Amino acid sequence: MEIFGIDFGCALGSLRDGKIPEKDCLLPLLSKLLGYGIVAASTTVKLPQIMKILKHRSIRGLSMVAFELEVVGYTIALAYCLHKGLPFSAYGELAFLLIQAMILVAIMYYFSQPMGIKMWIRPLIYCAVAPTILAGQIDPVLFEALYASQHAIFFFARVPQIWENFQNKSTGELSFLTSFMNSAGSMVRVFTSIQEKAPTTVVLGSVIGIVMNGTILSQIILYSKPQAAKEKKMK
Repeated sequence: MEIFGIDFGCALGSLRDGKIPEKDCLLPLLSKLLGYGIVAASTTVKLPQIMKILKHRSIRGLSMVAFELEVVGYTIALAYCLHKGLPFSAYGELAFLLIQAMILVAIMYYFSQPMGIKMWIRPLIYCAVAPTILAGQIDPVLFEALYASQHAIFFFARVPQIWENFQNKSTGELSFLTSFMNSAGSMVRVFTSIQEKAPTTVVLGSVIGIVMNGTILSQIILYSKPQAAKEKKMK
């Protein structure tokens, strides 16, 4: 019995016989279910952050460079997974995260008016280069090098935001829910990537995601109480 590429036959057969499915049967099934769960959750993961910015009409405390690098990282990661022919359940969330990240950056540009020429150059370069990368029309060796650099991109995409939070002792308009979902998604993706026999570089990317997203989530929790007390005192 197979639905959306998920084989339920092994597990259902064991349950019908009154037995607990064996590890070799249960883990791949769990991996697929979790994989599609991540893909489903990814369709709204950045929505809380987008709504928070629109509600307050402010990008206070948010690092523009951090969110721009995120778009670049998602683009490279998605292109690589497509190029490697991995199952959709192993990378599907990247497509939805990329779309939402682009919308988020566009909103940040809007609330950063007036925009200088230097700020316009970055999105124009991205629009010129991204289609070629997503189509996989680059040298395979360069593709591997580009994907390897993607980990550094995601790492440095978080560093400016983490540093800004530390300096301000506040996380500004960062969304707790979005950061929590990012952290949880990275944890689950490590398991599913191993089960899907994804390249080691893919697993490494998820591990980096756990560390960096977990750090930002910790900052939101750490700085939320002092900020709330400060706002209450001002009233």
